[in-house]
Amino acid sequence: MSILFSPLKIKNTTFKNRTVVSPMCMYSCVDGYANDFHLVHLGSRAVGGFGLIIQEATAVSPEGRISYGDMGLWNDEQIRKPKEIVEFVHAHNALIGIQLAHAGRKASHQLPQEGAKKIAPTDKNGWQTVSASALPFRETEPAPLALDAEGIEKVKNDYKAATIRAKMAGYDVVEIHAAHGYLFHQFYSPLANKRTDKYGGSFENRIRFLLEVTEIVRAEWPDEKPLFVRISATDWTEGGWTIDDSVKLAIALKKLGVDLIDVSSGGNVPKATIPSEPGYQAGFAAQIKKEADILTGAVGQITTAEQSETILKEGKADLILYARESLRQPYFPLNAAKELNVDVAWPIQYERAKI
Repeated sequence: MSILFSPLKIKNTTFKNRTVVSPMCMYSCVDGYANDFHLVHLGSRAVGGFGLIIQEATAVSPEGRISYGDMGLWNDEQIRKPKEIVEFVHAHNALIGIQLAHAGRKASHQLPQEGAKKIAPTDKNGWQTVSASALPFRETEPAPLALDAEGIEKVKNDYKAATIRAKMAGYDVVEIHAAHGYLFHQFYSPLANKRTDKYGGSFENRIRFLLEVTEIVRAEWPDEKPLFVRISATDWTEGGWTIDDSVKLAIALKKLGVDLIDVSSGGNVPKATIPSEPGYQAGFAAQIKKEADILTGAVGQITTAEQSETILKEGKADLILYARESLRQPYFPLNAAKELNVDVAWPIQYERAKI
């Protein structure tokens, strides 16, 4: 029996299979508003058989966006299109999640097609960024402001409000983005956090901000619905965040009601040496799953049905997230099922292509 196409129940939510569209920025919004592109983009993956589609990093505030083309959920009007997307995805027997994010010092960038360069606060489409400390991601970039007590409270309130809006929109899963060098990663990694207050120094202090926000989100998110957290398992840099740190963080997050750790890596320093090979992060997911006794998701150069099945059979993860492969193959699950000799339901409109 295929594990990839077996159901997984978390709380009162049942995932029909273990295939997940990883959250990926589309840089196609104006003022944070989703549009028809997102309906077609996310909806086609539901038609394609994915069990869960996680919407791109969705900023909890304007200053939390990576670029001015990012999606946002900082006002009630921004709920309208997501509701339509959620309804479409549900109509095609799939679940949909939202990744709530704040980019911190990695905010205020051009769109990729413009070069993705940092935009100074005084330039068009730019704004002042914030972080754990006043350290830029690159030395040539404008420095962020170190968040003070008032700024930290604002981020907490922004996450609370965005979670309430996510609930109103009808999402099935909320994922807190705490990876890839964005705000929470900037706090928990010693490479970006040089604070001397209760949010800096020791491991316990550096993870405090993420834990506080997680507790707030969990309190607002329905008990019966899953809560994920994406983390970077390692900084891939000497003196930085490590996989052992990640295990300890996962244990702390589990105590707060987090159901699954979405295990990625890197992104916090520009010169990290990251290996490029199929499934290079699956081992981190396996270690966290085993040592923290929590469900995990594996992501990163996972591109085939056989590779996915092997990761699951070896007990390395519970869900498989597909990023670029889901862009190349919106109907990956339908094709994967055929490769694994699993009979799955096709959309009635497409059944003629099943044979």
